Amino acid sequence: MILNLSNKKFMQIEQFDTGLKGQGKVEKIVITPEENYNYKQVVRKYLGTIVKEGISKLDQNLQNAFSNDVNINCFYPLNEFIGIDEFKERFWKPLFNSFPDIERREQLVISGAFRDKIQVGTISTLSGVFKKTWLGIKPNMKMVNLKCCEIHELKNNKIIESYILIDLIDLLIQIGLNPLKTSRGSEGNWLNPINTDGVNFFEKDMQVSKASLEQSLIMQRSLNIKPELEVSSDKDLKERLINHPQNDYWHDKMVWYGPSGIGTARNLEGFVDNHQLPFRKTFKVRNYWKLGHYCELGDGKFSLTAGWNSIHATYGTEDWLGYKSENQKVTMRVMDFYHHDEGKIRENWVPIDIIHVLKQIGVDILENIKE
Repeated sequence: MILNLSNKKFMQIEQFDTGLKGQGKVEKIVITPEENYNYKQVVRKYLGTIVKEGISKLDQNLQNAFSNDVNINCFYPLNEFIGIDEFKERFWKPLFNSFPDIERREQLVISGAFRDKIQVGTISTLSGVFKKTWLGIKPNMKMVNLKCCEIHELKNNKIIESYILIDLIDLLIQIGLNPLKTSRGSEGNWLNPINTDGVNFFEKDMQVSKASLEQSLIMQRSLNIKPELEVSSDKDLKERLINHPQNDYWHDKMVWYGPSGIGTARNLEGFVDNHQLPFRKTFKVRNYWKLGHYCELGDGKFSLTAGWNSIHATYGTEDWLGYKSENQKVTMRVMDFYHHDEGKIRENWVPIDIIHVLKQIGVDILENIKE
């Protein structure tokens, strides 16, 4: 598709603070690359040990890793709760009971300081044989892979707050219970970062990390430009989305790894077709920045942003996932992991709590699969 550059120049990116609101007076932390690398090793060791040593040493390992009053923010139906005991009973014990041989394989580990917080984000795959019912989902007695995305805040070498998104729709697809219409994109496991190690890397140049984060934030601000409010046909909207300031930031061979139900897309045109166009048509009324990001990190050629809730929107049409609209108000739990390469955003892994969004419009996926 040929870009219409004459239209693009009229779409200006607004500059504004994308972080959590009401934190203007927070004293910002600055850490060295060496400190940053060490924080990653601390969290990797904590999480790896918990999974490897399992339920028999769960109490000891949770005490080693987390503060007693840790704040936990989980995917639906677990949601938010406080305290290490609740964490054990609601999350870890059921996980180990249902997947007794579970293993953790890391794909990406990103760390840094955001304002007054030290944070470490990870993408991992939790693999094991699904042997007992978990969160109301019946087992298939076969090996499954759970896409797991996490962000942990460290203080005095303890995790004091955690955000965890596990893709339950992906699990349902693996066991043959796809609750949604066929995805526009490609389903399956997410790939590791291309041509690089996303886990063990160490970047000495802090300017590289800063540039990565700045690039992802500028691209995100461009998403506030909404041609869907000005055009009515899919053809015109697609052209406007490809001929959009975001085009300056995406690599020609970009890959957008979406949550199950949306799927993975290749290059900007695929991203527009598979996700952006139906999403923007359904959520014409939306605010990305009502609360702002709780996490914004740059780490070498990678960056990470996240919001809880990241988007406030009105569910206005059935274009996105196909469910009838009654103009319900919804919020979204979202993380964005980015890989920057050759001056552009090469890859973007995007966990979204889809089941939580659908619950807000009256669609209970976990209840529906019981029928």
